[in-house]
This record gives sequence, C-alpha cells and structure tokens, in this order.
Amino acid sequence: MRRLTATICALLVWPASALAVQRFPAPDFKSGYEMPQTVVPPAEAPWWNWLDVSLLAAALLITAWMAFKARSRRGVFWVMVLSLAYFGFVREGCVCAVGSIQNVAYSAGGNGYTLPLTVALIFMLPLLAALFFGRVFCAGVCPLGAIQDVVLWKPIHLPPWLEHGLGLFAYVYLGLGVMYAAVGSDFVICRYDPFVSFFRFSGAAHIVFVGAVMLAACMFVGRIYCRFICPYSVLLRLLSPFSKQRVSITPEECVDCRLCEQSCPFGAIRYPTPREPVGRRGSDRRRLGIALAAVPLLAGLFAAVGYASSGVFARADFTVRLAERIYEDERKPPEKLSDEAQAFRNTGEPVETLYARAAAIQKRFAVGATLFGAWMGVVVGLKLVSLVMRRRAFGYTADASNCLACARCYDSCPIEIEHRQRRQLEVITA
Repeated sequence: MRRLTATICALLVWPASALAVQRFPAPDFKSGYEMPQTVVPPAEAPWWNWLDVSLLAAALLITAWMAFKARSRRGVFWVMVLSLAYFGFVREGCVCAVGSIQNVAYSAGGNGYTLPLTVALIFMLPLLAALFFGRVFCAGVCPLGAIQDVVLWKPIHLPPWLEHGLGLFAYVYLGLGVMYAAVGSDFVICRYDPFVSFFRFSGAAHIVFVGAVMLAACMFVGRIYCRFICPYSVLLRLLSPFSKQRVSITPEECVDCRLCEQSCPFGAIRYPTPREPVGRRGSDRRRLGIALAAVPLLAGLFAAVGYASSGVFARADFTVRLAERIYEDERKPPEKLSDEAQAFRNTGEPVETLYARAAAIQKRFAVGATLFGAWMGVVVGLKLVSLVMRRRAFGYTADASNCLACARCYDSCPIEIEHRQRRQLEVITA
C-alpha cells in the first residue's frame, strides 16, 4: 500500500517538476562574465583652482565696494546671487573657505599632507578682507550664507540671551573640526555640511533632511548656520573688530529712529547705552576682575575634562573602534566573530599592528581633546567677560563682530535716504 501511494505521488509531482525545470532553467555560471574595471576620474585641471581664487578675490573686492562705497544693498544682493551660482552650484561648494579649515589643520597636524597654495589662499583671503572691510565674505561671497539669505522671508528677532547661548555652538564646532582634522581622523565640517547636498543634487537622506529643515527655519530666523554653527564665522568675528573700515549705518548723527534695528535680521545692531552712575562703576570693575581671573581657571578645568573624555572622542575613529571590536572578539569561536573581525582576519594583518595604530591615535586624541577643552574654557571665560564688560554706545551702530555687511540697514535709515535724494538732485541739476 505504501509503495502504491508513493508511486501515485511521484506521478502527480513529476509533471509539475518537469514544467518548473523547463520554465526556470538552472543558472549558467560559465557565461563569460568579466568583472568591470574600476575607472578613476581624471584629476581636475589646476587652472580651475586658480580661477576659484581669482573669482574669490574679485567677489570680495566688489562686495566691499558695494557695501562701503556705493552703499547699495541691491549690488551686494546680486554679487551674492552670482557667488551662489558659481561657488555653490557650479563648483558644488568645494573647496570653500569654511571647509578649508580642515585642510589647514590636517596639514598642521603632521599627517604628511602638504597644503596646496590655492587652498591656503581660499582660507586666507576672506580673513584678510575681514581685517580691512569686515565680514564682506559673509555678505556676498559665501554660498552657504547666500542660500540661507535668498529664502529669508519674514525675519524675527531673537532675544539677546538666546543669541549668546546659541552662538557658543560655533566655537564648539570649530574646536571639534580642528581636532578631528589635525588627528587625521575625519573632516566633520564637510561631512555634516547641511547645504552641500543641494549644491550637488545628491547626499545622505539625513543630511538632506537637516538642510531642508534649516532652510525652512531660515525663512524666519536669518542665517541660522552663519550665526550659530559656522566654524569659519568664529575666525571672522575675532578679526572683524580690527577692520580698518566698518559699516556706518548713517552718514551723519543718529536720530534714534530705530528703523535700522528693525531692518537687521541678524541682531547686529548695538543699542545706545546710558551713562552709568559713579557708584556702580566700582562694582562693575570688581565683577570684571573676577571674570578675568576665572578665564585661566576655566581653561584648566575644561582641559582636564577634555583629557578625561579623550577616549570618547577617539572612539569616533574607525581604527580605534575596529581595535576594540577585535579585542572583544578574541575570546569568541571563529563561527561567532563579527563581520568586522572576520574581514580584518582576511587581510592577514597582525592584530598587534592594529593595536599599535589604535594606541597611537588615542595618544593624539589625548593631546587634541586637552587642547579642545582648554579652548572651550577660554571661550566660556571670555564670554563671561563680555557679558560683564559694559561699553558705552552712542546711537544705534553696527556691531563689528556680528555685522555681515549686508547693507540692509542703509535702505532703512532716513538720513541715508535723504543723502541719496540729495545726490540724485545734484546729478540731475549738474
């Protein structure tokens, strides 16, 4: 009976299996397929880099002329649009002055990298311009700032305490970017650039999402990245107060109409301050002295915290993470090894060599994290000093550190408008 049942089942299954063999033949792995050869794109022509440097210098000079000589917001705006088109979409945001911070730090970190002259010029030219004309690079040249400026719709003003608090993040970002680049671990400033994906029409989904959210927020809060995140803006803030020529809102005495305050979307207008009573000056000096004495103490405290946290920073490096994973898998049987451990074993490199490279990287992070901590201690200490220090201001003036030289305030000043009308009448009657 069992034989009969088996025979019947075989007769019923055979046509279906035969049909399956005919419809889905066995794959032929001997079809002559050859692996494609890796194609390396040719290196970019050197003249492109020198064109970038030339256009950068020209854009800086034209923006300075528009902001200080012509006093034209329209001129600054069109320079900004052209810079966005070329440095942003044509050159895809690379190499930019913001990202060049990492190239400089990587070269200074002793990683065997020679800084190209064109990259050094891209890094230095906006800083030199800041010493003469303030932050004209932010006003009309930087594509990261331009893409935020063109979407600005109805700006709102943030309270000063929020401005001060958010502004510290740029100093943190600068310290982290320099540390990871100098150690030779990563270029975090370029990796997490929120707008380069739009320039290249491609990028990681989470970076595109962050950039889109930031642009949407920039419709109401002017230049979020420039004011609170950009690491290069820290260098420009430090140099701009020493600039030879600064933005002057009105050509004559301020009439305290406050129209420039309303026109500036970046919170860069300094308010007039009343004269302090004589008795209060002594207490202000004592607080200032305490704040100044706290700067080295904070630097030492933060440096110790940075040194203690160096292991956390080092784990962001791939070699350190791989060494830790291999160490954890050494006691496991071969069939339970992680993919990283199995791939490393296939390379044939001795484990001791990996451990030595990881230890060397951790030592470099110990130094870098200590310096990063000291840097943040100095930043926090000087921020306290700036909050305690009271500067006497007459009329509404542009803060040299925060002013982006965008020339918006010119169009709102009634004295400036009167001067323009007077010059137009002189031209007509001449």
